[in-house]
Amino acid sequence: MKVKIQTTLGDITVRLYDKTPLHRDNFIRLVREGFYNGTLFHRVIKDFMVQGGDPDSKGAPAGKQLGTGGPGYTIDAEIKDGLIHKRGALAAARLGDEVNPERKSSGSQFYIVWGQVYNEGQLRQLSKQLEIQQMQQAFNALAAKHRDEIMQMRRERNRAGLQDLQERLATEAEAQVKANGNAGLTEGQRQIYSTIGGTPHLDGQYTVFGEVEDGLDVVERIQQVSTVRGDRPAEDIEMSITEIP
Repeated sequence: MKVKIQTTLGDITVRLYDKTPLHRDNFIRLVREGFYNGTLFHRVIKDFMVQGGDPDSKGAPAGKQLGTGGPGYTIDAEIKDGLIHKRGALAAARLGDEVNPERKSSGSQFYIVWGQVYNEGQLRQLSKQLEIQQMQQAFNALAAKHRDEIMQMRRERNRAGLQDLQERLATEAEAQVKANGNAGLTEGQRQIYSTIGGTPHLDGQYTVFGEVEDGLDVVERIQQVSTVRGDRPAEDIEMSITEIP
């Protein structure tokens, strides 16, 4: 399924992935309802991404802070291997892990990736950082399963027991990540991020549910515009989205 995002700087054609049906179907439903028509690309960060889909941006006066609006619901995460943050990827915005540990997506807000092209040295560093991040996530998941045990040892001030458990969970988390065979960046990611570019540090964190098929030059123009407080473009970039039959 495809949609056309018509903007004041040009048109963008986006293909939605069938591997993320919840996000695909929700996006198409909102498009058919005209939900996005008149909204703005309200957050633009050069060499990173362009974000829109906040209904509060319709007719928003200059200086109004945007980015918290939505349709009143979230969407379960559909974070899939192989659907990565390459340049032109369409992904769902969301609240941070501290208040949204399940990584549920905003019901309407989305972003299109721009990012950068990485050299081999940068990719090695990113891969190591990603591996550490993966191990931390695995450790946190294991710790959550032992929460009652941890709380009991804290009440008993059992420092030795806590230290022993921490070491065991860290070892188990490392083993899990390495056994998965995808620690750090995969060869596919390295190839894409060294040629096409993107934002690899977001992989595995947000749901990617489509990609730009035509109009990447328009995304480039949008991400280069001047912005004011809150990363809002100094001149409004309005959009309307229609389904392509």
